Order: sequence, then structure tokens, then C-alpha cells
Amino acid sequence: MHNRWTKISVIVLGWVFLGLILSLEVYFNNRVNMPPGTVNFVDHAIPQFGRAMMWALMAPLILRLRTKIPLSQGWWVGGIGFHFAMSFVVMATYYLGRMLAYGIFYGEAFGDFWTNAFGSFYGRNIIDMAYYWAVLAFGYSLEIYQRYKNEELRNAQLEARLVETELKALREQLRPHFLFNTMNTIAVLVREGKNDEAVTLIARLSSLLRMSLDNTRVHEVTLRQEMEFLALYIEIQRARFSDRLQVDLAIEPDALEARIPHLILQPIVENAILHGIAPKVGPGRVVVSGRIAEGKLHLGVSDDGPGIREGNKRTKEGIGLSNTRERLAKIYGAKGHLSLRSEPGRGVSVEIILPCRT
Repeated sequence: MHNRWTKISVIVLGWVFLGLILSLEVYFNNRVNMPPGTVNFVDHAIPQFGRAMMWALMAPLILRLRTKIPLSQGWWVGGIGFHFAMSFVVMATYYLGRMLAYGIFYGEAFGDFWTNAFGSFYGRNIIDMAYYWAVLAFGYSLEIYQRYKNEELRNAQLEARLVETELKALREQLRPHFLFNTMNTIAVLVREGKNDEAVTLIARLSSLLRMSLDNTRVHEVTLRQEMEFLALYIEIQRARFSDRLQVDLAIEPDALEARIPHLILQPIVENAILHGIAPKVGPGRVVVSGRIAEGKLHLGVSDDGPGIREGNKRTKEGIGLSNTRERLAKIYGAKGHLSLRSEPGRGVSVEIILPCRT
């Protein structure tokens, strides 16, 4: 309701401003051409404000005519011809109506009305035809702007659906092989008689899956929530790799409330474990870091694995990193950045830089 009255106020003020401009233009022109003291501003303002009021009342009708009979109708000839004729009719109607009003108001005789009408016509009256076409132009501009906003909205909705689809695909990609490996680890623990450890692992897996299901339609979470999810994932992986896997979490406290895309870190940590730690004979270390610097959130995942070598099965940028890079580009555009650095024999580090939003 408030927005409606605001729009009405802006429209009214616009037409009042137009009437004022027209009044000032006629007033100062007549001051130059007529003797001093004979020019009254109010006498000139009344007809000009009347002209502005007429156009304010005519504008909705013209805009409706534009919709019913667009300029492109009849191979443009019919549409342009119709509106040219209408603009002339409106101009002539206003001109003759104004002369008639003067005659009634000032008590002038109407015997030579048409003679005076033809004799008093001058080029400035054509401006009313220009107003008609200006209203048409405004209507087309408004239509183009509305189409642009609708297209922008459709693109945004499509982008959101695409991001949601990719996130869903990421969850589905996470579950099959991860569940298989986890269940296999549980089976091994049971066969070895480590029932307490198996029960603990089942509880962690249940919590992880519940957290994943609770955030099914969530696109963005805090870094604290992401780390809670990641901690469960890491604990399950530790059960699989035993003492061979060490994960250090170095998240600065002020970064924990920053918002990030859901599941943005899990694929990178998974890559570090599977391609950095698993191929090693001895123990391996993964470091997950997070900090805020210069208004940006810096996230890092590094491992001390073999790194990327020529001929290694681990490609320079696998599916996980490619998908993460595409997600960042869709969500943040040029403001989101992912970089990959590898030192053969010393591991791989991935850094993500995002706008810091809390």
C-alpha cells in the first residue's frame, strides 16, 4: 500500500513539474515580446497546467492504445499511421477546446471561431503531437525494462535451480562410495571383535546422514556448521585409515560465522584423503584452515601426499575441484576464487577465497 501511494505521488509531482516548466517557458517568452507589466504569470500558468492535466488524463488511454494497436501492426505502416492520426486528433482537440474555453471564460463572441482557429494556429501547437509520441516512447521503454527484469528474474531462478541440482548431485555422489567404504569398515571392525568401535562408527554415520538430510534444501551455511559436518566425515575416515590419517583444523574464531556454500569443503578434503593420504605408505596429514583477511574469507585444504606428477592417475584438477570451481563461479562470479598448488613429493594445497558474509 505504501509503495502504491509513493508511485502515485511521484506521478503527480512529475506532471506538476511539467506544468511548471511549460508555464515558465510561455511566461518568459511573452515577457520578451509584450510590454512590461502586461504579463501575468497566473494567466499563463492556468492553460499550461491545464495542458499538463490533459496529458496526465490522456496518458493511460494512449498507453492502452499502444497495447491494442502497436506500432508494428500492419507492417508498421498501419500502426504508425494510426498513432500519427491519433496524435493529430488529440492535438487539434486540445487546441480547439482551449480556444472554446477562452471564449466562454472571457465572454468573447464565437461568430468568427473557425477563422480565429485557423489564423491563430502556429507551429508550437505541434508540441502536443510530440507529447503523444513521448507517451508512446515511455510505454515502450517501460515494456523493454519489464522484459529485462523478467528475464533477469528467470535467469536468477534458473541459476538457483541449477545450483540446487548440482548440490543434490553432489550429495548423491557423496553417498554411494562413501557409504560402501564406511559399511565395509564397520564389517571389518565387527569381524575383528571391535564392537564398541563399530557402534561408534555407526552412530557417527547416522549423525552425518541426518545432518545431510536436514540441510537438503539449504544452499548456504555458516563455516561453523560446515565444520561440524566435516568433523563427522573426518572421524569416519579416521576409522578407515586408522593411525595413517591425521587431520588438523586451523579455523580462526572470527571466521566461524561466515557463510559459505554447503558442502564446499567436503569434496576437497575427500580429494586430499583419497589422492594424497591413501597412496602413501606411511601416515599422512591434512590441514583445513580458515581466516578472514581484508574483508574476504580464505579457506585452505592441504595434504603432504605425493603431489601431482606427470603420468600420475591423479589429474591436475579432478571432478571434485572442477565442480567446486563451477559452483563458486555460479554463486559469486568473479568474486569467488579457487587456486590449486602442487609440489611433487610434498603435497597439494587448495585455497578458496570468497566474499566474507555473515
